Amino acid sequence: MNLTAEELKKLAAPLLVAVALLAAGAALIWSTGQSLAGSKRQLAAAETERKRNTERLARIAEEQREVSEKLDIYKQLRQANILGEERRLEWADAITRIRTQRELLDLSYRVDRQRMLKSVPGKPDNIDFLASKMNVQLALLHEEDLLRFLADLRGSGNAYYVVKSCSLARTGQAATGTTITPRLRANCEIDLITALDRGAKK
Repeated sequence: MNLTAEELKKLAAPLLVAVALLAAGAALIWSTGQSLAGSKRQLAAAETERKRNTERLARIAEEQREVSEKLDIYKQLRQANILGEERRLEWADAITRIRTQRELLDLSYRVDRQRMLKSVPGKPDNIDFLASKMNVQLALLHEEDLLRFLADLRGSGNAYYVVKSCSLARTGQAATGTTITPRLRANCEIDLITALDRGAKK
């Protein structure tokens, strides 16, 4: 089919419009594809960031739980008066007080040099658990006197008292009507444990 010049002129404008519309459509499709790809990238980045934030929050929550647990232990140690340097003067005062209150007839003791039990990692520095061995000798009227002495010693604070061993032996002395005669003798080995926070001293 042959078109005249006049007919071609009439078709020129619609053809140009059609080409323009096709170009605009193609540009719109490309732009939409780019926008979709950009949106997918942003979504992926947002998901990654959300995952990182969730993991960060989980770590923070776990650290807070650990700090809370350690703080509770620290408070318990402080309430038990076992944090800090050993308190030999307080130990001596406690034993003298118990001896007087319990009316113990004969009591002697010796405290050895302090030794390291364990060093526990902490922040900003380690916490060292130290022990001083105390040997105690008591003259007793009855076995229950020993149990009361040990209970009073534990209740006096200033250390955590660990009774490692206690032995009882009869004195062989006969009771008389004029004086109170101890019938038993106890020999105990006790660890006096304290905790030293190295970081707290800095």
